[in-house]
Amino acid sequence: MTLSIRDRVVVFDYGEVISLSPSDEDRAELLAISGCDATAFWASYWRHRDGLDQGTVSIPDYWALVAADTGSVWDAPTVHALWVADFRSWWSVEPGTLRLIEELHAGGTRLAILSNAGFDFASGFRFSPMGTYFERVFVSAEMDAIKPDPAIYLEVADELGISPAEMVFIDNKSVNTDAAAALGITTHHFTSVAGLDAFLRSLAA
Repeated sequence: MTLSIRDRVVVFDYGEVISLSPSDEDRAELLAISGCDATAFWASYWRHRDGLDQGTVSIPDYWALVAADTGSVWDAPTVHALWVADFRSWWSVEPGTLRLIEELHAGGTRLAILSNAGFDFASGFRFSPMGTYFERVFVSAEMDAIKPDPAIYLEVADELGISPAEMVFIDNKSVNTDAAAALGITTHHFTSVAGLDAFLRSLAA
């Protein structure tokens, strides 16, 4: 099957839209490596994530911040193991979303990724099998802003050579889709593959 939206560029968020959420096993592995209390660990993990995604905090410094918050002392092999476990946990994809992306690509639809993510994700987004479907990959760490800052959507539109009205943006966080919609971008708040399928087919129709 093919799905064609020829007058727009469809821009996908990655985390929990294309990717699956980290599994319980993934989360348990991170906690086991860290040796931390779960509540303290996850609070710190998310507290410092924007800095990592903006590229203002390096990967070693990110884990140092988590260590400081949780009273942990991790040697270099442990920090590397934490990074590997965390990185790997975000690379399982939602088959239904990827099938829709494959359909859109086959139908000639222009596609891009816009993800709040650190520098380390950029290569995987661009050079994995999934990456072959996207003409451009936009990673917040490489940019001057982070979602939901309006500047990031305008930068993406400019780089794609389109107006905001010619962009379709899909994200699992309503704060991000709301910010995009305020610029005149057509948006979809992702909650399920079925909902995304119906939305995309409505645009194709």
